[in-house]
Amino acid sequence: MNERYMSIMYLPHHTAEGRKHMSNADRAAQFAPFAALTGYDDAVRETARLTDSRPELMEDEKREIDAYLRIIKNSISARPRAGITYFVPDGKKEGGKLVDLIAPAAEIKEDEGAIVFENGVSVSFSDIVSILPAVEDGFEFELY
Repeated sequence: MNERYMSIMYLPHHTAEGRKHMSNADRAAQFAPFAALTGYDDAVRETARLTDSRPELMEDEKREIDAYLRIIKNSISARPRAGITYFVPDGKKEGGKLVDLIAPAAEIKEDEGAIVFENGVSVSFSDIVSILPAVEDGFEFELY
């Protein structure tokens, strides 16, 4: 060993008066390697989250949806149950998801272009991918 440091080699460790000794956990927290990347894991998770693209409907599918909406509108006072699949756009990225709903229809808002269900869900006509009035007491709505 170098003779120059022999005089300080066995001195006691310096401790500051009036200060508490820092724990190893607190000391390690000061030097956390990626503290500058706060939110990085959330951003990676968001990027990896999959969304569906909005389905493009054929003209005959659009006509069928319109016909079912007319049937539901004409019998709205009876609160007809309808099973629909509709597209919900994602609020954070391109795409969205398809949602299935079976519920009694409460109102058709033609001026807003939406159908409102008894449970409060409102669906824009343009977001509907498929619609089938549900079978009620053995009677199924027929397209006319």
